[in-house]
Amino acid sequence: MTEERLRKWRLVLGGEDDGTGAGLSDEDSGVDGALAALYDTPPDEARGGRRTGGLGGSSPRVARWLGDIRRYFPGTVVQVMQRDAVDRLGLTRMLLEPELLSAVEPDIHLVGTLLSLNSVLPQETKETARGVVREVVAELEDRLAEPTRAAVRGALDRAARTHRPRLSDVDWSRTIRANLRHYSPELGTIIPERLIGYGRRARQVRREVILCVDQSGSMAESVVYSGVFGAVLASMHSLSTRFVAFDTEIADLTEHLADPVDVLFGTQLGGGTDINRALAYCQSLITSPANTLLVLISDLYEGGVREELLRRAAELTGAGVQMVALLALSDSGAPSYDRENAAALAELGVPAFACTPDMFPELMAAAIRRDDLGQWAGRMTGSER
Repeated sequence: MTEERLRKWRLVLGGEDDGTGAGLSDEDSGVDGALAALYDTPPDEARGGRRTGGLGGSSPRVARWLGDIRRYFPGTVVQVMQRDAVDRLGLTRMLLEPELLSAVEPDIHLVGTLLSLNSVLPQETKETARGVVREVVAELEDRLAEPTRAAVRGALDRAARTHRPRLSDVDWSRTIRANLRHYSPELGTIIPERLIGYGRRARQVRREVILCVDQSGSMAESVVYSGVFGAVLASMHSLSTRFVAFDTEIADLTEHLADPVDVLFGTQLGGGTDINRALAYCQSLITSPANTLLVLISDLYEGGVREELLRRAAELTGAGVQMVALLALSDSGAPSYDRENAAALAELGVPAFACTPDMFPELMAAAIRRDDLGQWAGRMTGSER
């Protein structure tokens, strides 16, 4: 076994009596110490107050450890270790102090944790927390905003095309291509048999969108992405976008959509779930059922009356509302969800499937084009839906 392999096994096994016989440099000793502080403490002992590892109860020690892991490991590993520190050692305390919070590597999981602690964050920590959330939100907007706007605009324009346009609305490029076979050599021009154009493109609302978002604790990542997408959709004048968060209570956060950070801090992760009550509220907002897309983002574990939930969904679809249930809007893979409710909704014409944030723009475009969303979801098989 080479010296480098022995060194790696020594770090993995984490003990002087590991049988490798390998020594550690000063740098490797620092790496070993950072790992031991976290992973040499069994989670049950850590939560019960018996500490065998090295983080202890000292804020300076936690701050030093946060600095060490940022020094020794790449950002993606740092994020995993931070999550493990919160989960294994119960170090939510490090998120309640601004000095410690400012040393943490921001990521979407950290944002979810901060949102779940929103009601207990000390006032002096809240501004630091908002800064952390804003940093992550800005990164997500850079990645997702333009693809979403482009997909939605394209779908709206396609949906608005007409073959009997006003002269000012004629799409001459598409009209010429569609009529090339009608070229007249005698006249030296094309005689268009049909005109292709767009509908009136004033700043009129062409679709109403309601994002109905389950804010129970298991939906943290989906809530973060929903807040970002809600703000992006609300920025488009051709859409009327509403954002409704719910557990057993309803929070209409539409007025905050100009700033997704305000939306996220308006949620309260961790409550129960009453989907029927949320749908009833959304139903009261609808003014044009045939022109409305209702996106229910929930794992469908209903704490209210299941029969009422299904009756409500049947009423909505029967009135012409286009409705889809996203079991998760996240990068985290296959979610846990209520399969019976998902199947029952599918029978009512409400497809239920998970969707990654990168696929959400295409989902919105398919919905606006009035594609069969069940078939669309089926075509996505093989990708993380």
